[in-house]
Amino acid sequence: MNAGLRRPDGPAKLTGAARYTADQPVPDALVAALVGATVPTGRLTGLDVERAAAAPGVVRVLGRADLPPLTEVSAPPAGHVLPMRDDLVHHEGQAVAIVLAQTAEQARYAAGLVEATYAEVTPPLLFGQAEDVVPVGGNVLGEPDERKGDPEDGLAVADVVVSETYGTADRHHSPIEPAATTAWWEGGELVVHASVQAAGLTQQALAVVFGLRPEQVRVHCRYIGGGFGSKGYLWPQVVLAAAAAKAVERPVKLVLTRAEMFTMAGHQPATRQVVTLGATADGDLTAIRHHSSNASARAVDYAEATTHTSTWLYRSPAIETAFRIQRVDRPGPTPMRAPHEGPGMFALESAMDELAYGLGMDPVELRLRNEPEVDPLTGRPFSSRKLVECLREGADRFGWADRPAATGALRDGDDLVGWGMAVASMDTFRSPSAVRLRVDADGHVVIESSVQEIGTGLPAMVRAAAAEVLGCAPDDVDLSHGDTGLPPHGGTIGSMSTMGLGSAVQAAAADVLAKLGAEPGGGRPLADLMAEAGLDELTAEGRWAPEASALVGGRSAEYSMHTYGSIFVEVRVDAELGLVRMSRAVGTYGAGRILNPLAARSQMIGGITWGYGQAVLEESVFEPDLGRFLSKNLAGYVVPVNADIGEIDVSFVDDEDRLASAIGAKGIGELGAVGVSAAVANAVFHATGRRVRNLPIKIPDLL
Repeated sequence: MNAGLRRPDGPAKLTGAARYTADQPVPDALVAALVGATVPTGRLTGLDVERAAAAPGVVRVLGRADLPPLTEVSAPPAGHVLPMRDDLVHHEGQAVAIVLAQTAEQARYAAGLVEATYAEVTPPLLFGQAEDVVPVGGNVLGEPDERKGDPEDGLAVADVVVSETYGTADRHHSPIEPAATTAWWEGGELVVHASVQAAGLTQQALAVVFGLRPEQVRVHCRYIGGGFGSKGYLWPQVVLAAAAAKAVERPVKLVLTRAEMFTMAGHQPATRQVVTLGATADGDLTAIRHHSSNASARAVDYAEATTHTSTWLYRSPAIETAFRIQRVDRPGPTPMRAPHEGPGMFALESAMDELAYGLGMDPVELRLRNEPEVDPLTGRPFSSRKLVECLREGADRFGWADRPAATGALRDGDDLVGWGMAVASMDTFRSPSAVRLRVDADGHVVIESSVQEIGTGLPAMVRAAAAEVLGCAPDDVDLSHGDTGLPPHGGTIGSMSTMGLGSAVQAAAADVLAKLGAEPGGGRPLADLMAEAGLDELTAEGRWAPEASALVGGRSAEYSMHTYGSIFVEVRVDAELGLVRMSRAVGTYGAGRILNPLAARSQMIGGITWGYGQAVLEESVFEPDLGRFLSKNLAGYVVPVNADIGEIDVSFVDDEDRLASAIGAKGIGELGAVGVSAAVANAVFHATGRRVRNLPIKIPDLL
């Protein structure tokens, strides 16, 4: 469509003019601080709030009895048990009281003065101690068990079999902006400014919690300072801010601390996965078996569908997958950038690399040899699939043909050099979207949607989509967004926004031209068309929704619908210190039509950086005696920084998928994070001869 549009929201963000949730000035607002449980399990038996209530600036200390009745919300959109409805403690850090004061410092100081007592405290049940169980409820994506053919027969005829266990760690999202909420009541209606990724879902959930009609709740969220999934569900702080505001009849602002983001906004749960692959001597897969289990919470059956990719990625006569959960004592997990495929592809693509070495075959050639013509599990055609093109172009751009097969063959001074690769793939999630488009007499266009700008450049995408149909300059288009009073949007989650919002925008733009008697892309200025029609303003509604038979994920009744890519990396491992650095990476992707190449490339660079963090840095250690995440800060939880990242080359192959969306686009926001950890681990093996099957890769693994 174009070489790339710069973000129209950029200047406001760079100059500080863009107001995030906590920046919104609200007269007479009290500032809230939460008192968190200090035990991982048990029952709250008492709260001594006398010292806190007498502290400077404190207006009120609220316990369970002080809040209005709250109705539990099913998950999703809730990712937790609603706190302060009873005396049960489900995890450390769970809110047990709310302190309201004039300033944040006063509220947090007083919160530390509240003394809670507990009974029936027992040691927490940990991941690895609980039994694997079949997950149930709204947090289960697709079928936990899928099967085609007989894997035992396939393994029996295999010349080479690989069967290994792989593990991924608990990880936290850590956006720049902590979750924030300001809430107040106007008569019987609730107004909320909240940092959320789905304002419409938040509106619906709050209506259930407080027994209101959805139209009695208005949620505002124009900008989000990062979310990565941590703001996709309705978390306790939003409900508690609104409940506190109702209790004191004043606006209440609640901004989580960084430590609270580690206990009250979800995390990606640890997984343990067993992958078994069988193949003939010439590399044809005879069986794929992928079983997985993840840590969940006792009260929330959040399941990582880590096994689903193994059902559509490679041709095999026998496929068996199963995912389970363990109900343990910890905060509820939630989707995190590239859920499901992110941890699942580490296991599958590591196993494929091990199989390639067992066969004495190039890892790229093994994947090309097992490319399916149709979905291997269902037999349905793919809506589009450019994986072969991604593999070949990625290998060429990286220089893969020069890779020596032997481990430890490349060295540069004190560094052992390794080359590794993996495939990336994601489900294509889709959700309905609606917009309102207004054209004024001067030809200026305003598009209205409740969508939130999360940092991915949605305003530029909207400009591009509208300008293509209307024939105007992108700068003539503005986006008004971030308010549930505007046309609904499914949310900036699941990499769904571009295809849904863009399709709705183009539908509205086409409707405007039809009313003006013009053809899409006809080139006539909108101002001239408006003048000929004698109109000062023209409005049109645009809607788009996937076909009624479509599932939430990548399989509809007729098609198998996914995005694809290849990732090649070079790592350098210090032979003496065991330090791993990713010196360069090449990612090539087939992810539908790319509307704004500049923003798309930025997304993939961020995703690759995210995947590198999963590979060698990120781990939320769960302390078994305390029953809590140990380092609830960014000192003990390490994320990648600029100095960690080498050269990254990103490219896209042509892939217009009109079956996925009306504009031919699919989701890319999470795809870049998939496969990177496997490629890094495979490169580490190529450099050192040491196969690391548990993430993150640590220095002791390589010494």
